[in-house]
Amino acid sequence: MSTGHEASEVVRPGSLLTLHYRLATADDTELVSTFGGNPSTLQLGNGELAPTLEACLEGLPVGEHHVFLLKPQQAFGQYSAQLTKRFPLEDLPGGAAIELHGAIEFAAPDGSKYVGTVRELDANSALIDFNHPLAGKSIRFEVAVIGIL
Repeated sequence: MSTGHEASEVVRPGSLLTLHYRLATADDTELVSTFGGNPSTLQLGNGELAPTLEACLEGLPVGEHHVFLLKPQQAFGQYSAQLTKRFPLEDLPGGAAIELHGAIEFAAPDGSKYVGTVRELDANSALIDFNHPLAGKSIRFEVAVIGIL
């Protein structure tokens, strides 16, 4: 017997959700997981999850447990060599610890922040990679929607 209530219990753009999720590479190397711990609460559209991951959630009903296998272009994009740039060390943001494979935060002219990863470092310069760390990788996104608040 239907109560008419079930139809509203699906994830929509802007939904506030409680869920478990797990991100892993295609070979199942775990990156992050809330399974086995406390569930996560997040608001779609707030930038807490990548827009492509949020799109996977839309339309899922409460109680659904689903695994999505995403190709790079469906997840964090293809890797782009154009998003790497070599900077003289003196041009890097002041106060940042510069270490190989470390992250450095830059400020854009409009005041927004973006992060790059140090891929190469020598006495005079650093090669900074502005690709998402998961760019070019296929991703396994597992989710269990617990509730919509």
